[in-house]
Amino acid sequence: MKPYKLKRFLVVVSIILALIVLYTEAVNLNTPNMTFRQKLLKAFYPALMWSSKKAGTNAVILTNNDVKPVIPFYSLSIVLNNGNSLNFESFRGKKVLLVNTASDCGYTNQYESLQKLSEQYKGKLQLVGFPANDFKEQEKGSDAQIAAFCKENFGVTFPLAVKSIVIKGAAQNAVFNWLSDAAKNGWNNKAPSWNFSKYLVNEQGVLINYFDPSISPLSEEVTKAIAEN
Repeated sequence: MKPYKLKRFLVVVSIILALIVLYTEAVNLNTPNMTFRQKLLKAFYPALMWSSKKAGTNAVILTNNDVKPVIPFYSLSIVLNNGNSLNFESFRGKKVLLVNTASDCGYTNQYESLQKLSEQYKGKLQLVGFPANDFKEQEKGSDAQIAAFCKENFGVTFPLAVKSIVIKGAAQNAVFNWLSDAAKNGWNNKAPSWNFSKYLVNEQGVLINYFDPSISPLSEEVTKAIAEN
């Protein structure tokens, strides 16, 4: 490449990089507890969702109409990231959305949508987040760091479990073992495909839906499933 063309190329690249930085910082004016990578991922989250939808990436939806669980959902419990225990018996009469989460993922901005969903269906829906470091090590923080990150940047008020493993294996979280084992939940063997996979349990403790990560928590598919009796 000739010197003047190289210089022009470097100028253009510098301008593009500067614009990306300016845009990223502008989008994240109220995110005090984020790394630049996290800010970048949040800024370009809409582009990721658009491209995922167009490509059909991480877009699987599974539905169950009548198969009941073999092992009761309400027999499960978790330890929250504040050390308290939460028994799922307390969820009777509500739909429950269980989501594996991460702080350094392209889908991390779904924390904001999940919080809105929690507020929109308050009293009808219970959300529970399950931080996990299973996909490309995108959740390296401690439980305290995760809690602070979620509260300060996304205003999360729904419960978060202690960080655990959600993919299949000997150390899999007991809740996700139930969610991804048809011998227990009655029909579904699908484990999370990536961070922010979503499982919806109805008011009777029956697993009724699985939504892949690129299905927005505020999508028509999710909100319709929550609103249905």
